Order: sequence, then structure tokens, then C-alpha cells
Amino acid sequence: MPSAVSLIRSKQLSSVAEYAYAASARAGARLIFLAGSCPLNEDGSTAGMGDYKAQAEKAIENMHLALEAAGAEIQDVISTRVLVASTQQADLVAAWEVVRQAFGDHDVPSTLMGVTVLGYDHQLVEIEAVAAVMDAV
Repeated sequence: MPSAVSLIRSKQLSSVAEYAYAASARAGARLIFLAGSCPLNEDGSTAGMGDYKAQAEKAIENMHLALEAAGAEIQDVISTRVLVASTQQADLVAAWEVVRQAFGDHDVPSTLMGVTVLGYDHQLVEIEAVAAVMDAV
């Protein structure tokens, strides 16, 4: 089945960014809005306390599970927002590198933001995503 997601690039925008600047979903696609994927273990405890990279890895793992439950996979993601509880750019980059690697060639539009606090105890990273799929008829 063809992908519902088209990544859009512009030669008029910087090529420094490691993601497409826009994306679109095909007509008839079903959009899937994921809650922020948190670095939570199955028992509700926070994984990788104090470690931005480990928390990003756990958030990606949990995002894969949420996508699967919705009938999608990472190649169906159309955009992301990566939230990192830090004022240090290096911490944001540590989380971003995990996200970037997880998406590989499917470099969806993304926003990376430093925030003051996230919702769970010891939480440093959260990843929001939107996906689009073409369901079989």
C-alpha cells in the first residue's frame, strides 16, 4: 500500500536542518494523533532518570508501541515535537540525536523545544507525534 505521508523540501530553505520542512497526508488518509510519548516503564516508573539519551530511547520505544496499537509504524509519522526539560542546548541535542536516528531517512518535520518541566517525576523527555495511514478498503 502506498504511503499516506509525503515529505516536502524547499531549495530556498537551509539544508542544515535534519528534517523536511513540511509534510502532507494523501486525500483519504486516517490521521493518528499520539499523546506525548513519555519515558515510562510498564509499571509507571520513569526510565533513565537523569539521562536525556536513555529517556529519549524509552520514549521512542513507547511511541512504537502506540503507533502499532493504532495500526501504524514510524514511517507513517507525519510530524513530531520533541520536548526536553532543560535550558542547555546540549541536552536538547542529546535527545534529538536519538529521535533523528530512530527516524532514519524518514526525516519528518519536527520541532525541538526546551521546556521548564514535564508531567512525570524525573521526566526529561517527551515526544509528540502525528501519523497518517491509508486503511485498506
